Amino acid sequence: MPGIDECLLDVMRLPGARGAAVVDWTSGLALGTVGDSPNGDHEATAAETAEVARMAAEQPAFALGSPEPGGDGSAPPVEDVIVTTRAGYHILRFVETDFDSSVFLHLWLDRAEGNLALARIRLGEIAERLVLA
Repeated sequence: MPGIDECLLDVMRLPGARGAAVVDWTSGLALGTVGDSPNGDHEATAAETAEVARMAAEQPAFALGSPEPGGDGSAPPVEDVIVTTRAGYHILRFVETDFDSSVFLHLWLDRAEGNLALARIRLGEIAERLVLA
């Protein structure tokens, strides 16, 4: 099973991928980064995207519905957050872990070269394979 570095390299193979990171959304720290950062600073981007992820994951409006069958309710009910800009897409994909599930993958995708639907599907597959030690 791949770790952070291998998963980030897989993410960067997606068409239009500009940069990616694994971020802890409770602390705002980047656990791993690759490629470019939208503002030139991976740590600042991690903190900014963590704020967006935290806001989405902690809002009761997004927690509606029943929990996953057999789930313990510890994972956030939000699967991903997509933010579109004129030049690109930002996909924040939550990663379920054995501990507190406070990690997400952030993909910065070029709008002209990327495929949002494909990237979302592949990011979900990569998140399922990610092993955090």
